[in-house]
Amino acid sequence: MAWRGGSAGARGTGRARGMASVVHRAKQFWKHPAGPKTIHFWAPTFKWGISFANIADFSSPVEKISAPQQCAVTATGLIWTRFSTQIKPVNYNLMSVNFFMACTGLYQLYRVASHSKLKDTADA
Repeated sequence: MAWRGGSAGARGTGRARGMASVVHRAKQFWKHPAGPKTIHFWAPTFKWGISFANIADFSSPVEKISAPQQCAVTATGLIWTRFSTQIKPVNYNLMSVNFFMACTGLYQLYRVASHSKLKDTADA
């Protein structure tokens, strides 16, 4: 339907409000103290690579998993998840990446412990 001028009607107003809301939220995100113009956004964003690498290692042999490394990943994840809730402004990107780091580290440690237990029972 072609635009004929005059009042936009209920449907047009809703779209305009929706678009204004998207633009407003985008500006808020851009200007946020932990937004993309700051290191507080980019550091946790690139830290997701550690979690993705850990997920990729789920299919690797357990013998290749380093327990000390996974302890460090888990501890870092737990400590920084807590810290990210205490800083102002709360950095939800930092909190989520560290939570997932802790989860993937715990899963890898579980795999190592299960493998070790099975190996010990097989040797006995």
